Amino acid sequence: MARPRKAEDPARWPEPCGRCGQHHETVARWPDGGVCTYCYQQAKRTRGRCACGHEGVLPGIVDEQPACRQCSGVRLNIDCRSCGAEAELYDGGRCWGCVLGVTVDRLLTNPTTGVMADELLSMATALKAMKRSNSGLTWIRQKHVTEFLQNLAIAPLITHEAFDALPKSHTRDFVRGLLVEHGALPRRDIYRARYEEWAKEALERVRDPENRDVLRRYIRWHHLRRMNQMDNVSQGTFLRSKQTVTVAIELVNWLTDHGIELGELEQEHLDAWINDGTTTRLLSDRFLAWAIKARLVHPELKVRRHRRGTSPRMSALDQDHAVQRVVHTKEITRRDRAAAILVLVFGQQIEDVVTLTWDDVKVSDEIVTVRVGKIDIALPDPLDQPWRELAANPGNDLTASHPNSNWVFRGYSPGRHVDPGHLRNRLKGVFSTRAARLGTLHELTKLAPVAIIAEALGYSPATIERHAIDSATAYAAYIAAVRDDTGTR
Repeated sequence: MARPRKAEDPARWPEPCGRCGQHHETVARWPDGGVCTYCYQQAKRTRGRCACGHEGVLPGIVDEQPACRQCSGVRLNIDCRSCGAEAELYDGGRCWGCVLGVTVDRLLTNPTTGVMADELLSMATALKAMKRSNSGLTWIRQKHVTEFLQNLAIAPLITHEAFDALPKSHTRDFVRGLLVEHGALPRRDIYRARYEEWAKEALERVRDPENRDVLRRYIRWHHLRRMNQMDNVSQGTFLRSKQTVTVAIELVNWLTDHGIELGELEQEHLDAWINDGTTTRLLSDRFLAWAIKARLVHPELKVRRHRRGTSPRMSALDQDHAVQRVVHTKEITRRDRAAAILVLVFGQQIEDVVTLTWDDVKVSDEIVTVRVGKIDIALPDPLDQPWRELAANPGNDLTASHPNSNWVFRGYSPGRHVDPGHLRNRLKGVFSTRAARLGTLHELTKLAPVAIIAEALGYSPATIERHAIDSATAYAAYIAAVRDDTGTR
């Protein structure tokens, strides 16, 4: 991202720039006048086809259109001495791409053997082929990234197990993602792997060794066993599993602090612990259900269940306002606008939205369809516009992270879709995704049968049935209020 311009200073730089008209330092004089440092940089990075047919850098201006050096008379050195291509030069007369290539080869080559490991070749090729070479060079020249790649170059083995043994860091995860995306490492379920790593650290918080062994069994035979049966572990499953284990750890540590063994847990102990904390302690029912089944605690222990239907729900009026902001303003990006439409209009969960691929979306001159649940739904104008813009420019395609990605909502991690939590936070400034989704489902149940809505939107009939009951209850209350006001019997 380009740095913002500094405020102009007419007193220091009285001559205005011949291009932007602002008062900054003049760094070049071209046929169209003095050029400030900002317009000079922009000129070196302007690429396209000149009216004469020349393709490359177009630093000049002819008839208010970008033009090549020959047509515009602009004198500018943009010929790379290494590759010969026209490009913005960076170091020693070489373009950003050539400097990046040399840097990648130097860092990923084993200095002892003078050879790059086969596992690193595909990643190196992808890094050197980045469309935005300056971003790649900026990233790779950070001290911690440089050191990581140098250590990777001399590593005896490049495997997931070897990466797991390294200290946790964003650089470790990002480089691992690059290796996976470019075929050097096999794909694996990222949330399952993260959960295993988190669980090892979480167990260290259990103060009593016997309770630690119990929690280890709970994690292995309940959570990990369930994850192993899934095709892909969702972020929701990952977060819920973490939370339930965290609550279980809090419970057993409380028992340890009070000198109570897990097998001695009584209802009065459980009630005292729950009443002394937040409502998240009610999630201990999941651990206790497993412990009862494993005959580790008294079978009569009970935790009151969470009440359904207590989450806030967006009203129809607020939904209309949110849709207007999403469709008719530029408050958020085209990617976020496209996702917001699926939540606000079709009641989709963020976890499902982010997993859409371009196989699920069809864009033609006549219509845009998106697969929601089991059917393709047509998006009328103007709901289709963000999707058309996104199809024309998916974004995140200038680095080595997404060379051939099919994700609609590409993330910043290599080969991954955008993180659901990240997207949810981005939309928070316009609406709560949960409240909006619940409000949409509530309204839709007034318009169509439960079975049709459930199949169309990919929900279970039981879930839609609950919303239908809530909707009917609300409508009945409304009718009763009207009758009372009018005196109708």
